[in-house]
Amino acid sequence: QLQLVESGGGLAQTGGSLRLSCEASGVNLRYYVIGWFRQAPGKEREVVSCISSDEIKYYSASVDGRFAISRVIGNNTVFLKMDNLKPDDTAVYYCRFVDGPNDYWGQGTQVTVSS
Repeated sequence: QLQLVESGGGLAQTGGSLRLSCEASGVNLRYYVIGWFRQAPGKEREVVSCISSDEIKYYSASVDGRFAISRVIGNNTVFLKMDNLKPDDTAVYYCRFVDGPNDYWGQGTQVTVSS
């Protein structure tokens, strides 16, 4: 059964750091573009960062220079290291990948940044 499970969220202070994990089962993530998205209360879900199968990385303007996406092929996990956190980073963070007509999302992990 294909499943994505995020973890690593929590409460951080402004300027602090968190590392999110997206662990997959039932699929080998190395062949896919994996994305991290977030949704803040009252706002639309937005892309934060993506990593391709050949390690090309994308960051949204709001997180570029503060967040870093990476993958560990051996344990089928994609990470999002978040540094210099800001209150505007408060959101539920999701990982996602698309395989043809199928769109897979994790359940999300809450990140709250206090000012």
